[in-house]
Amino acid sequence: MKKLIGVLALALFAVTAQAKEEPKKELTPQQQRMKQCNADAKGKSGAERKTFMKECLGGKTSAAAAAASAPATQQDKMKQCNVDAKGKSGAERKAFMKECLSNKG
Repeated sequence: MKKLIGVLALALFAVTAQAKEEPKKELTPQQQRMKQCNADAKGKSGAERKTFMKECLGGKTSAAAAAASAPATQQDKMKQCNVDAKGKSGAERKAFMKECLSNKG
């Protein structure tokens, strides 16, 4: 009985050790593209995301170019306008920010 338990324990140990030694599979180029496009599509939803993913995965546009062509969010516009308004103050800054934030895209 002790020998049987010992043999079973040894067999179980050998199986788990073999399972741990299997190398991690590399991603295929399509899987890598999917991973990158999925990361670049963060923040998009619905039809916008579907269109973006279709173009990105189809290779019609690079992921970075597609992301750059997407309309800027209000938060992105505010960040860029703040950077551009550096050095302005008072009424000049207020007028600049109003004009900058009202521009489309």
